[in-house]
Amino acid sequence: MSLPPVLFHIFPRPLPYSNTWLLQERIHQLQLALRRSSAHPDVLLILQHRPTYTSGRRQTEPSIADERRRLQNLGADFIPATRGGQLTYHGPGQIVGYPLVDLSRYRPTMGARDYVCRLQNMLKGYLKEEHGITPAPSEHTGVFLDDVTKIASIGVQVRHRLTSHGFAINISQEPLSWFNKIVACGLDDVKAGSIQSHLQKPVSYPTEAELLVRYFGKALQRDMVQLDVAKEGEIGQSISELEDVAASAGSWLIEPRSD
Repeated sequence: MSLPPVLFHIFPRPLPYSNTWLLQERIHQLQLALRRSSAHPDVLLILQHRPTYTSGRRQTEPSIADERRRLQNLGADFIPATRGGQLTYHGPGQIVGYPLVDLSRYRPTMGARDYVCRLQNMLKGYLKEEHGITPAPSEHTGVFLDDVTKIASIGVQVRHRLTSHGFAINISQEPLSWFNKIVACGLDDVKAGSIQSHLQKPVSYPTEAELLVRYFGKALQRDMVQLDVAKEGEIGQSISELEDVAASAGSWLIEPRSD
């Protein structure tokens, strides 16, 4: 039996992290509720965040309290996340993909390790085929331009064989100064890179977002169909509400304050 298409939505404005996490949770609950009838959709959300630092689910508040205060003083939000991994940054100039996919639809069921591997290979293929960038091999999860320059991160959560969180790739130079304020992903000797900083030419969020949708479909061997917000019930309504929140949040064009 062929798998149903994945519905995708590309958000035009950077989104607050907490509201976006709540959207993921809402879709997850709807998927669980509809699963018995196999009527639950698989969804890919493509977006940028407003400047936000996030910690991983194994990092406790006592261990990150000082760091949280320091980073909030720079002008960014700080959110404890439910994904794997450690401290990282999300913000404008970085494309984030949140796939909410039922891995049990695959036969045999796709495991978390296979899923992460597919995401990693997807990002490598996109960089090489669309931008002529050959990523460097690394023992770490994510995608590296060389031994010390990381361009993309992967941090996922799988519950009841349903995925959330996902991947992030830096396309412009805007995130780099924010990354320079932290030890990202627990890697002391690693710095952040981007497509723009590597190629020394500008890139477009709308164009790159569309490309990543296509590469995601290839990686999971699925057709991709744009989500019709007006016809997708509670999911569509939740997406519309988040669009309104992003529109009313004001400008995101800020630089990190010096610490």
